[in-house]
Amino acid sequence: MTTALALVLALGFDALTGEPKALWSRVPHPAVLMGRLIGWCDRRFNTGSARRLRGAAVIAFLVLAAGATGAALTLLPGWVAEVVICAVLLAQRSLADHVAAVAGGLRQSTKQGRAAVAMIVSRDTATMEPPAIARSAIESGSENLSDGVIAPAFWFLIAGLPGLLVYKLVNTADSMIGYRTPRHEAFGWAAARLDDLLNLVPARLTAALIRAVSPHRPGWRQIAADAALHRSPNAGWPEAAMAHGIGVALAGPRSYHGEMRDFPFVNPGGAKEIGPAEITLAVAVMWRAWALFVALMAGAALLLWLL
Repeated sequence: MTTALALVLALGFDALTGEPKALWSRVPHPAVLMGRLIGWCDRRFNTGSARRLRGAAVIAFLVLAAGATGAALTLLPGWVAEVVICAVLLAQRSLADHVAAVAGGLRQSTKQGRAAVAMIVSRDTATMEPPAIARSAIESGSENLSDGVIAPAFWFLIAGLPGLLVYKLVNTADSMIGYRTPRHEAFGWAAARLDDLLNLVPARLTAALIRAVSPHRPGWRQIAADAALHRSPNAGWPEAAMAHGIGVALAGPRSYHGEMRDFPFVNPGGAKEIGPAEITLAVAVMWRAWALFVALMAGAALLLWLL
């Protein structure tokens, strides 16, 4: 079986099953295990001097371990194990469900919307009004379509299970220690920079997929210009594509840990008074982008089979 066909099956399996609570309530999800390992390394090695060097050494070791684990898993007989492992580390169904839940909560009340969006963002949500809740949900969906679906799928296609596990390990590390805080700016530097590198192509691929299936077809220069406003070199691409694609303004001022930060709007000319309808539209675009990616992978698998 080709890697492209295995990826198509994994994408389909993830879309059908998501993350079954009955399973992950009994055994820890692989991403949870990665998080526990990274957390232990943070507590054990993020001390004393030379923290940047220590952080780089930790990430180098963990990357080697993840790659070796992936290589060992490829030795399992048959193709089912490879497909299932890949599906477990993709997150399309879970992501779409969580973003859609914000729309559902917001239709009931602002309080319910805040509770739902708090499940998927790290910013302060206690005083958010409906437009900010909607923007947060759409931003999270756009960025995580890249980080949680297209990027891991891309690295699986490029390097199989070793590539997939390395990507997930680095992305998890970036989400835990890749922040510019007094504790993690030095220790998490290597994780953050490596995550930037691994997401360079997938983020732009995600933007292209979103652009291709959106109600509006923004110019690539528009997307690139607004992507450059984002503090991340990659996250701005899918967010800008979604903002222009569905005609809304994303990002803008928001609060972290009680501190208001004045981030610029992405697509400032788009609608700012948004709510559940725009979230639902964004979820539909996410599924269309996913379907286009699956179709491209299926086409690649067929071409390889014919050759």
